[in-house]
Amino acid sequence: MQEESPKETITLYEAVGGDAGVRALTRRFYALMDTLPEAAACRAIHPDDLSGSEEKLYEYLSGWLGGPPLYTQKRGHPMLRRRHFVAPIGTAEHDGWMLCFRRALEETIPGPQLRAVILEPVTRLAQHMVNQE
Repeated sequence: MQEESPKETITLYEAVGGDAGVRALTRRFYALMDTLPEAAACRAIHPDDLSGSEEKLYEYLSGWLGGPPLYTQKRGHPMLRRRHFVAPIGTAEHDGWMLCFRRALEETIPGPQLRAVILEPVTRLAQHMVNQE
């Protein structure tokens, strides 16, 4: 009888393509936010230059997906709700953000199962950021 070799477990970071995959996702996310009319409310609460926001999301997602903890190494604990409380985030901002994230995920991450595994907790996190009625 032949022994089965154990299946290798990989992180979500590895599954999305590592650094290049996270970069592609965040780049596409901010390109969509900058151009989609449906994301105008979300775009309006960001700085004119999105490069800093893009870098922070890239750093955060890298660690959150199981890769290098870049955000915490550079900026400490994310405290996301606290850091976002300075921006009014209501339904329009939430919905625009989620639209951009879903589309960026669909366009850059292969496989519906992988996208679903990522999208579910991101959806909960985005809802947690809402601080306006």
